[in-house]
Amino acid sequence: MTNSPTTETHRPAAAPRPAAAWPALLALVLVPLVWGYNWVVMKSALAYVGLFEFAAMRYVPASLILLAALPLLRRPMAVRPMASVAWAGILQTAVNTALTLLALRTGPAGRSALLCYTMPLWAVLMGWMGLGERPGRIQAAALSAAGAGIALVFSSPGASGNLAAAALATGSGVAWAWGTVLTRRIMVRGCMDPLAVTAWQMLFGGLGLWIAALFFPGRPTVWSPYFVFALLYEVLPATAVAWLLWTALLKRVSAGVASFSILAGPVIGLAASAIELGERPHGLEAAGLGLLVLALLLVGPLAVREARRA
Repeated sequence: MTNSPTTETHRPAAAPRPAAAWPALLALVLVPLVWGYNWVVMKSALAYVGLFEFAAMRYVPASLILLAALPLLRRPMAVRPMASVAWAGILQTAVNTALTLLALRTGPAGRSALLCYTMPLWAVLMGWMGLGERPGRIQAAALSAAGAGIALVFSSPGASGNLAAAALATGSGVAWAWGTVLTRRIMVRGCMDPLAVTAWQMLFGGLGLWIAALFFPGRPTVWSPYFVFALLYEVLPATAVAWLLWTALLKRVSAGVASFSILAGPVIGLAASAIELGERPHGLEAAGLGLLVLALLLVGPLAVREARRA
């Protein structure tokens, strides 16, 4: 009687688990809240510090915190291509923030927030052309509502009183959209860690702002309790945490949907500026705000579905 050979059972290798969706879902809630209130913080802080100095104080420490966290969390530090990451960071942080602060120095915080958040309009168009992310019917409807809302804001009485501030705020939205589309391309094609991408982008943008501060120095910094609060708010929740969640969202959701999903930001910015700074929208400006809320309601559920499915 011969012994039958022992057969070894081979189990199929388990498929790699997809990355958790919770950072992207958290971004949909937390990022608009933090960035919305940040408009009031930024405008108030400019009374204590120079424009470029304040922006550099925000991004350089936040980037160093994130870079130091990478080895502690055993996350990769390498990003490729570094030149693309640097350029996206300069657009999203240095150019966007510099134009935003210039607009805030000469115009109302609430209106500047609205015009900076024309970003989704440009992101959808750039994402369509650069990434082939054709907008669906819901996105097209949200795009139309947001565009009409922004047009009403420009048409409101007093909007022509400070065209320079309006142009600067709109330019910050264009720079932000360009950087958003580039970041989305980097994240999708390179499969890189969002924490590493966020850290390096902030570092390049922050260094660019420090160089600008050396060539265009602002007022001497006045250290006060409010300025310390503003600086801590900028470095931690508004920069390190919010930009990390934003990058995680871009990894799972198309650039256009991600951009529209944070339209609650200018709504919160308008409400906060009305309460703390007395900047109350009315008439056509209030109607434009209502259309922006409509755009958010249209695209919000779509962003949640994409984040869960990705």
